[in-house]
Amino acid sequence: MIRFITMKLMISEVLRKAHNAKTKAQKIKILQDNNTQTLRSLFIMNYDDSLVSRIPPGDVPYTPNEAPKGTEHTLLEKEGSKLYYYFKGGADNLPALKIESMFIALLEGLHADEAQVVIAAINKTLHKKFRITKAVVEEAFPSIKWGNRGRK
Repeated sequence: MIRFITMKLMISEVLRKAHNAKTKAQKIKILQDNNTQTLRSLFIMNYDDSLVSRIPPGDVPYTPNEAPKGTEHTLLEKEGSKLYYYFKGGADNLPALKIESMFIALLEGLHADEAQVVIAAINKTLHKKFRITKAVVEEAFPSIKWGNRGRK
C-alpha cells in the first residue's frame, strides 16, 4: 500500500492561494481548509484596531532568510504562539528594546515570505498585500471576537 504525505502549506502560501481565488466563496473555503490559530492571529493583528503593536510601524531593519522552503528556517505556524509578545498587554514587563530585538530574530529565522506576512500584519497592511477583506475573514472564521484586546 502506498501512502501519500501531503505537505502543509506555509501561511504565506495559504494567503497567496486565497488572494488568487476568483470568488469570495473560494477565498473562504481556502482559509477554512487551512484554518490554524496562527492564521487567525494574523488576521486579528491586521484587522483588530484594539490590538496595539509594540513594534514601531514601517519597515523593519532585518536580514531576510533566503534559505529555500523546507530548509534552514522556522515556520510561522510554529512561531505563532509567540506573536503576543509584540503587542500591548502581551509581555509588557519586557523592555521595548528587547521586544524589538526578539521581533528581528523572529523575522530572520522565518522564510522570507513568511517574514513579509508578519510585517504586513503588524503594520495592518496585510489586506493590501493580499486581497482578503475583513468581511471574508469574518465569514471564514465567525468564532473570532473583535475588540477588547491589549491595553491602549
